[in-house]
Amino acid sequence: MDVVTEDMIKQFQTLIQQIDEPLRITFKTIHQGYPTETLVRFLKARDGNVSKAHKMLVDCLNWRIQNEIDNILAKPIVPTDLYRAVRDSQLIGLSGYSKEGLPVIAVGVGLSTFDKASVNYYVQSHIQMNEYRDRVILPAATKKFGRHIGTCVKVLDMTGLKLSALNQVKLLTVISTIDDLNYPEKTDTYYVVNAPYIFSACWKVVRPLLHQRTRNRVQVLPGSGRDELLAIMDYASLPHFCRREGSGSSWHSSNGTTDNCFSLDHVFHQQLYNYVKQQAMRMTAPIRQGSVHVNFPEPDPEDAKIAETIESEFQRLGDQNGLSNSYHKH
Repeated sequence: MDVVTEDMIKQFQTLIQQIDEPLRITFKTIHQGYPTETLVRFLKARDGNVSKAHKMLVDCLNWRIQNEIDNILAKPIVPTDLYRAVRDSQLIGLSGYSKEGLPVIAVGVGLSTFDKASVNYYVQSHIQMNEYRDRVILPAATKKFGRHIGTCVKVLDMTGLKLSALNQVKLLTVISTIDDLNYPEKTDTYYVVNAPYIFSACWKVVRPLLHQRTRNRVQVLPGSGRDELLAIMDYASLPHFCRREGSGSSWHSSNGTTDNCFSLDHVFHQQLYNYVKQQAMRMTAPIRQGSVHVNFPEPDPEDAKIAETIESEFQRLGDQNGLSNSYHKH
């Protein structure tokens, strides 16, 4: 159900007015001056059920307080070499903006290895990206385009997706659960590009398990998706892996790492990392090494079922190809 009525919003507003002061403070950090739009997001995520949306939001606010999420942008991953290693193995970045002003987030799903740091660093980095998007990128886009922009589009590059990705299902489930419960309805459309057979096989069994609303947001494009994406964004905003015609891509673009939005040398990551270090300098405590430990929420039963389905499909494909043990050797 995507229809959220004025009556639902009013009921939700009445409930939220009763929350305690610490929750109010972190709610301000979330809504960035757009409280009603934020309530609508949580209502959509719970199919218009006000009491469920209220519980979801209160749980989210408590999670933020317990894990000091309001301060996470003042906790840089140091030293820089460690952060570079995280960036080189958790491939994500901002490549530009759509013609409607929505940030274009590029994700290297197939080539992300998540093997250069502990799970906590990857979770910390992911949350920092979310918070920087919501507190810096989206407000700046709103100002630039003269209308509220509260969502993004994501381009998911499946280049290099292998059966060994099974090792990452647990971490990816943690990250997606954090997003589902605490950052709902932040992505307008997911564009899947450079999809190999292994993705197609998994998508066939996972797609029916997804909520209709989620299914409608996923578009699997042919090849690199270049032509289709150029209909919604300029060439300059195309992720580097979509710039060649047809299928196939590489981690590095022909213009080097400055064009590659996954790289720490890209302008987006330089701005993000500098922002976090500057925020840290404003705090009285010295910058400490070590990851931020965030409580991992329990996955929704439906999400857990999806993860199990992906695992069993990978297992089936491995057995089919005589590779059943290959992804347990890492």
